[in-house]
Amino acid sequence: MSLKAKLTEDMKTAMRAKDTLTLGTIRLINAAIKQYEVDERSEADDAKVTAILGKMLKQRKDSAKIYTEAGRSDLADKENAEIDVLNRYLPQMMSEDEIRNAVATVITMTGASGMADMGKVMGVLKTQLAGKADMGEVNKILKAALSA
Repeated sequence: MSLKAKLTEDMKTAMRAKDTLTLGTIRLINAAIKQYEVDERSEADDAKVTAILGKMLKQRKDSAKIYTEAGRSDLADKENAEIDVLNRYLPQMMSEDEIRNAVATVITMTGASGMADMGKVMGVLKTQLAGKADMGEVNKILKAALSA
C-alpha cells in the first residue's frame, strides 16, 4: 500500500473515531502533497511524500522550540502532538551511533582528511541517508569527525 493510500485510509479512520488531531494533521499532509503535485505537475511517489513529511516534521520541531522559548506551552503541545502523528508515516530514523558509523564509512571511502572535504562527504551522505536520518545531526557529527 502506498503512503498516500495509507494516509487516505487513516483519514477515514480518524473521521470515524472523531480524532480531530489526527484528522487535522493528515489533512495538512494531504494539502502539502496536493500542493507539490500542482506545482510540479506530477504524481508524488512514496519518496517524495516522505520528503514532504520530513520537511513538515522539521517545521513542527522548529515551531515547538520557538513556542517553548516564548512560554507558550499550549501551542508547543499542539506542535508536539502533530509531530507524533507525522512520525507514524516516516521510516524509522537512524540512531546517533548508526549515523556515526555511516559518516566514518563515507569519510574512509572518499579519503576525506579535513574540513575542506566536507562538501564532498556531505554530498555522498545526503544520497545515502536521505529520509533515514536528520541531516542537521549528520552535519554536526560530520563536522566533529573532520575537525578531530
